[in-house]
Amino acid sequence: MKTIRAIAGALLCLAAGHALAQYPNKPIKLVVPYVPGGATDVIGRVLAQALTGPLGQQVIVENKAGAGGNLGAESVAKSPPDGYTLLMGAMTSHSIMVTLEKDTIRYNLEKDLVPISMAGSVPLVWVVNPALPVKNMQELVAYAKANPNKLTYASSGAGAPQRMCAELLRKMGGGLDMVHVPYKGSGAAMTDLVSGQVTTMCETVPASIGFIKAGRLRALAVTTPQRISMLPDVPTTAEAGMPGYEVASNFGVAAPAGTPKAIIDKLSAEIQKALARPEVQEQMLAQGAYATPTTPEQAAARIHKEIEMWAKVIKDANIKAD
Repeated sequence: MKTIRAIAGALLCLAAGHALAQYPNKPIKLVVPYVPGGATDVIGRVLAQALTGPLGQQVIVENKAGAGGNLGAESVAKSPPDGYTLLMGAMTSHSIMVTLEKDTIRYNLEKDLVPISMAGSVPLVWVVNPALPVKNMQELVAYAKANPNKLTYASSGAGAPQRMCAELLRKMGGGLDMVHVPYKGSGAAMTDLVSGQVTTMCETVPASIGFIKAGRLRALAVTTPQRISMLPDVPTTAEAGMPGYEVASNFGVAAPAGTPKAIIDKLSAEIQKALARPEVQEQMLAQGAYATPTTPEQAAARIHKEIEMWAKVIKDANIKAD
């Protein structure tokens, strides 16, 4: 029996080695589950270009939008686990959907997909209309407490990281009474925030930095552990007196569950090397994202942590899907 097991194990190792030696022998499809032009798409295209040379095969981006990113993610989860169909996912958004869309989502983020590496992180910043008489996060919280339901905050939808960022502030502030104003996207929300139709928002830095630099919005704090190079004079939430309040929109690459570990490890190593190249980091930064390469295990841990964190926020705030 031991001999048979040893032979079987050896054959499996040989098969895995053969698969790795042959991989990839055709183009790889990187599915972006959103329309072209967004952060996930841009990061995916930068990464696809950076991987094409080292892998010796084209990495082709395919946009498959729908159902808040669930359609494309589901299609990858149900693809053959051979390393030729990968997901370029907005992992923070997918983690939120695990709870928010639990009755309609048709794949399991942690069981049907296996993380390869995180890829990028887009920081968020708390901004207010300059007419609002607050200069920092402590004053924002104090204003909300002194003026129940007068503070209006915008978001680009129930499941958006921007909404979760605001709900986390409400919770950390002791149950702040603020009025949520949902929009179809960041563009419309920014327009109304600048014009004073709403008073505040937790928004991605790329979407808000132009208004901040033009003086049309006031930045209170970035929700990152350290200050960021794009807004070096804006304090972190920890510096602003709110330690532990950290939110970013994180992106990563995953494959269908069952993909051979040898292929996962090879892809992860190549992604990590690509994201360590200065020119790739510069391309990412030009789009407002920081390169965040990880091992598969680190990526899985990060995704699991986000799923748990957002599940609690959604439950406590009784957030429902749009």
